[in-house]
Amino acid sequence: MPKSPHVIRSPSLVGSSLSSSTSQTAGSYFRMGRFTEYSVVGRKLPTEAEATPKLYRMRIFAPNDVVAKSRYWYYLRQLKKVKKANGEIVALNVMVKEFRALSRVEAVEAMYQDMAARHRARFRSVQILRVAEVEKKDDIRRAYIKQLLEPKLKFPLPHRRTKSKAWYAANRPATWA
Repeated sequence: MPKSPHVIRSPSLVGSSLSSSTSQTAGSYFRMGRFTEYSVVGRKLPTEAEATPKLYRMRIFAPNDVVAKSRYWYYLRQLKKVKKANGEIVALNVMVKEFRALSRVEAVEAMYQDMAARHRARFRSVQILRVAEVEKKDDIRRAYIKQLLEPKLKFPLPHRRTKSKAWYAANRPATWA
């Protein structure tokens, strides 16, 4: 049986980091050129006419959460005519990816390929915070990884062609007995 799948996980930025008075550490100041992918969820402020406004989620690459929220409001203002003064951010999360691989290198390569295919993210735009091996089956979050952990996993073999009998022998006949 192959090893457990490797997962690229990063801590979630929910709760206290949503306030605008987030303190920046000295380490994050010097790595402003590198990007992290944030999932930002926001909405228009509730009013009497619209008690539960529609939520809008965007995946944004930014060096820190302040820039991610700023880019979110820029795009929301362009697309949905919602300004920061009339809206609120509900959640801000760092993306978590899971990949099934036999080594850490293969997992990271799969992550870069997936980010390029799904999000058109270049190598320089992706910052890996942590690579961790998932030990327990319960810790795996993604359904497409869980389905590969079944003990009696079978794959269909479509269009199986039966080989015809060879007309000639592949080796010389034995003439001694």
